[in-house]
Amino acid sequence: QVQLVESGGGLVQAGGSLRLSCAASGRTFSNYAMGWFRQAPGKEREFVGTITTNSNTGYADSVKGRFTMSRDNAKNMAYLQMTSLKPEDTAVYYCALARTAWGSRAESGYEYWGQGTQVTVSS
Repeated sequence: QVQLVESGGGLVQAGGSLRLSCAASGRTFSNYAMGWFRQAPGKEREFVGTITTNSNTGYADSVKGRFTMSRDNAKNMAYLQMTSLKPEDTAVYYCALARTAWGSRAESGYEYWGQGTQVTVSS
């Protein structure tokens, strides 16, 4: 059974930083791309970033230059480093395990999802 568990969310002031972690189990982590999505109150879930098995990354325009994804295949971990946070980054952040080795910007490209972690950015 595949499990994804996010951690690292919290309350931060605008301009601050947070690092989210995603612990994966139940599948050969190194064989699959990972993604991060977020959902703000009253909005649909949206793509944040994706990282392939060989650590190529892609980001939404709204976070490009501020957020950085990484992964540690030996530890079955994925990370989302968020800097220069803005109030509009406030959302529940989800990590997801892709169906393939390459990334996707679409939710349909992901098979398993974590439960989410809340990030709140105050102005």
